[in-house]
Amino acid sequence: MGRIKRIGSTPDTSGPSALLGDIRTLIEMARQRTVSAVNSELTTLYWRIGQRIHTQVLEGRRADYGEEVLPNLAAQLVRDYGGSFSVKNLRRMVQFAVTFPDEQIVVSLIRQLSWTHFIALIPLKDPFQRDYYAQMASAECWSVRTLRERIDSMLYERTALSKQPEALIAQELAALQGAERMSPALVMRDPYILDFLGLRDTWQESDLEAAIIREMESFLLELGAGFTFVARQKRIQIDGDDFHLDLLFYNRKLRRLVAVELKVGEFNAAYKGQMELYLRWLDRYEREPEEASPLGIILCTGKKSEQIELLELNKSGIHVAEYLTTLPPRAVLMERLHQAARRAQLQIEQRKADGASA
Repeated sequence: MGRIKRIGSTPDTSGPSALLGDIRTLIEMARQRTVSAVNSELTTLYWRIGQRIHTQVLEGRRADYGEEVLPNLAAQLVRDYGGSFSVKNLRRMVQFAVTFPDEQIVVSLIRQLSWTHFIALIPLKDPFQRDYYAQMASAECWSVRTLRERIDSMLYERTALSKQPEALIAQELAALQGAERMSPALVMRDPYILDFLGLRDTWQESDLEAAIIREMESFLLELGAGFTFVARQKRIQIDGDDFHLDLLFYNRKLRRLVAVELKVGEFNAAYKGQMELYLRWLDRYEREPEEASPLGIILCTGKKSEQIELLELNKSGIHVAEYLTTLPPRAVLMERLHQAARRAQLQIEQRKADGASA
């Protein structure tokens, strides 16, 4: 008699289909490891070739000497090993070695970054900017396309990190490289670009909130690394009164809740007290023991820099940022970010002067 299969019995995990699935998984994992290993070896090879050419052929020599040597070298390598060693690619390898002179840093990055990632990073002139994108791309496993999009949107320039003293930037990036540890400065941005919401002409805070909920995936990408949505119009009861927090998120990288208040119009000093109340309530009733204190983001259509500075919002864990519902021309955005960086530098210098005179 044939075996009777009982309804609700445990599926047979030792049959041919299960075996086929297991073998397919093993093959796919082996292929992924092979691709990763090949990528790592090739990228290391390109760095070593670039470093060898730079130190033994080009360094300290006249430019015309390199123009004479490289074509001959490339012609022989292409004949023996293929088009990957053309003059153009050899020059890229040299740029690679010059841009990333520490081989150990390259070795740590190639676990996640491909040669094409490095090609996208090489043109960046600011070493802090380049290191930020390299470390974030590695920590967040960005594709090359995502990396290029982040660079084009001037992500680094929009982070709080870019407004800090160079020594602190270096310290933050070293912490990210060593332990993939995020800090608010790496995550918080200003401005936030919300052109994907489709808001036109005039709108109210409720329209902004509804559009964010509708386009939550895009909003989370713009918020940055590690954000997950928790609640909309989070009800907060204090002394019998009801308050409603616009949006509540959790950030896995920062291990803390992040409250977001949406405002139409410029920043108002009264927003500080409102956000502080929400953060203290969240800290008392919602924070888990292993989590850090909640952070707040107040999104406005305009900022009043002197008010924000005098209120010392950073001491309360509150970040005030503008949001743009249309993406301005790159030159306009760049100028706005440069102005913000100059203001931040002046504040840093003023604090140093005040400290020296105290």
